Amino acid sequence: MADFCSTCGSSGLEPHLAVAGDAGPDGLIPTTDRFGTALSDIVRCPRCGHMQLERLPIDSELSEAYAEAKSEAYVEEEAGERETARRTLERIERYVERGALLDVGCWVGFLLAEADRRGWDTLGVEPSAFASAYARDHLGLDVVSGDLDDEALDDRRFDAIVLGDVIEHLPHPGDALERLATLLSPSGVVALVLPDAGSRLARAMGSRWWSVIPTHVQYFTRGSLRTLLERHGFQPLYLATAPKAFTVRYYLDRIGGYSRTAADALVAATGAAGVADRLWAPDFRDRMLVIARGPAPSAQRST
Repeated sequence: MADFCSTCGSSGLEPHLAVAGDAGPDGLIPTTDRFGTALSDIVRCPRCGHMQLERLPIDSELSEAYAEAKSEAYVEEEAGERETARRTLERIERYVERGALLDVGCWVGFLLAEADRRGWDTLGVEPSAFASAYARDHLGLDVVSGDLDDEALDDRRFDAIVLGDVIEHLPHPGDALERLATLLSPSGVVALVLPDAGSRLARAMGSRWWSVIPTHVQYFTRGSLRTLLERHGFQPLYLATAPKAFTVRYYLDRIGGYSRTAADALVAATGAAGVADRLWAPDFRDRMLVIARGPAPSAQRST
């Protein structure tokens, strides 16, 4: 069992969900429908309520897997991805003026493209060779094939850093925040978008919640994420639900993670009704956006 909570650092984690399995034939890709399966069982911290894998994967395991990850599904959902990105950027711009923006784990780059249109000076970093190449070759974006520790970031400072569906994939989220603090400009902000494992829906669905998937290592609640941020000197400024816009077809097809027959029938019915390709952003209240101010330069430290 994991020795320490990734959020508050306490020991004595307790068994929570028995969901151990494997990634499946497609590996660690962002569009998996292996709901209710994780790379290890999930344990819970009784002190802060944070949940994480019982056996945290080795960084090198994940780096290799994510470098090889490929999926066309998000490319096909470009309109919804861009609409979701615009909503996120509008919220960020309430807390910091447009300047330099870093998107960590930018995948194929739709948020970067929207930020570029709005006047941000953008840079992305993405471990997937497929996704980073798409961002460069098809969208003309400045994207580094790598991760948060890439040396290409060392001499840069950013007014905003976005981690959209990223921090829940990291075995050491506190180390990631320490790294982000060194990359932020004074008064810069970090925007985190991630599943809310403490939501009413997540609690009700338990191991069958659609965010219990092989790519997720951490399961944050609102409280445990705030604990992590404050422990590393960040000041939370905003926290709210953050629904994603996809086509009706995409959302209904995800039901295939529970029943392929039901998913196919629903997709066919909405196709016949002419609504399958409409954008839809249902708020299940199990996904959150958190914006936090970085620590003052004098307060940046290792913990």
